[in-house]
Amino acid sequence: MFNTISMIGLGYIGLPTATMFASRKKTVIGVDVNEHAVNTINQGRIHIVEPELDMLVRAAVSEGHLRATLKPEPADAFLIAVPTPFKDGHKPDVSYVEAAARSIAPVLAKGNLVVLESTSPVGTTEQMAQWLAEARPDLTFPQQAGEAADVQVAYCPERVLPGKVVHELVSNDRVIGGMTQRASDMAIALYKTFVQGELFQTNARTAEMCKLTENSFRDVNIAFANELSIICDKLSINVWDLIRLANRHPRVNILQPGAGVGGHCIAVDPWFIVDSASDEAQLIRSAREVNDSKPEWLVARIKAAILDICAKRPGSSVPDIKVACLGLAFKPDIDDLRESPALEITSEISKLECRVLAVEPNIEALPSRLVASNISLVSLEEAIDCADVICVLVKHKQFDRLYEIDLQKFVLVDAVGIRSRRDMSY
Repeated sequence: MFNTISMIGLGYIGLPTATMFASRKKTVIGVDVNEHAVNTINQGRIHIVEPELDMLVRAAVSEGHLRATLKPEPADAFLIAVPTPFKDGHKPDVSYVEAAARSIAPVLAKGNLVVLESTSPVGTTEQMAQWLAEARPDLTFPQQAGEAADVQVAYCPERVLPGKVVHELVSNDRVIGGMTQRASDMAIALYKTFVQGELFQTNARTAEMCKLTENSFRDVNIAFANELSIICDKLSINVWDLIRLANRHPRVNILQPGAGVGGHCIAVDPWFIVDSASDEAQLIRSAREVNDSKPEWLVARIKAAILDICAKRPGSSVPDIKVACLGLAFKPDIDDLRESPALEITSEISKLECRVLAVEPNIEALPSRLVASNISLVSLEEAIDCADVICVLVKHKQFDRLYEIDLQKFVLVDAVGIRSRRDMSY
């Protein structure tokens, strides 16, 4: 049924998904507006950091199953995996979905399936179908002809963990939300190409809400841990020891605090629910506000440390102080900086006019937001040699060696518990 598959968007989700289909010998046409990404993929290389993906892309391209292009081409199925950020006021921005839909409209044909994978506000799949209908009045879509529509439309969100995307795309269960029964059946047949997890069928709106609910659940639980860390700091309690002890209760599983919440999902998606039901989503809104405020709290602690050092060193001033920020990505062991609280913290610290030593082992150059005369991208070794203040913002595996280093000469601000006590033997 689906011999040729088109993936619109070749980012952190689109490229791995396209590669999974290609690894099953399907002909896959990847489409992206980023010419560098397209050229890189066509050379059998990848433009993102994701374990195992590089060798899979190399094999798929060399065997002729995967190629990338800047413009959509005819296919049997079209999958859309483009960004869905928010605008000012935390209003959802689905303009990328609209652009993707209008870009594929000219090459759609009777019998095609269009699947939206982007995490989206409830109702986006139906809106996408309307955009397609406006662009192709010669074809029918589910809102017009139901089961008999020329082009069927469904929603199927990803639910993968960066750093484990290849494994989880295959093994995780998926929720399939078709606008019609036929759309769901077609989408299930499509994903069975490589998904070994169960495929659960529902309607498009429920599938959209399911994805938002999953990420909001995570956000609320992280907010509890982050709020707890702030409370414990005020009460002079080691939050890491506290959580370790509390989690000995058989029905308690508190998550780990951090520098905030980042990434393209958890830091964004709850706002889609708040926008749709602003009066009702009080807990979800509060959790977002707690997590969004954690970077500001950490910056205040770092500023206090800088001023304390200046007070203890006669003749020194803020520009003389070197602050090492360990980690810029939004989570450990990846290069993804989207909505990263560590990136935000590093940027704010630089505005204090101290010297900032940024340590991010997964990137080769500073992002544009951090290009400034007082910020340098350095190795962990250089940071340890030079810094007055060390801020551990991300728990990258490369930072494990901090367990072995005497940090007495530094002021340590540890947002992730990398130096927390491992046992309760004292």
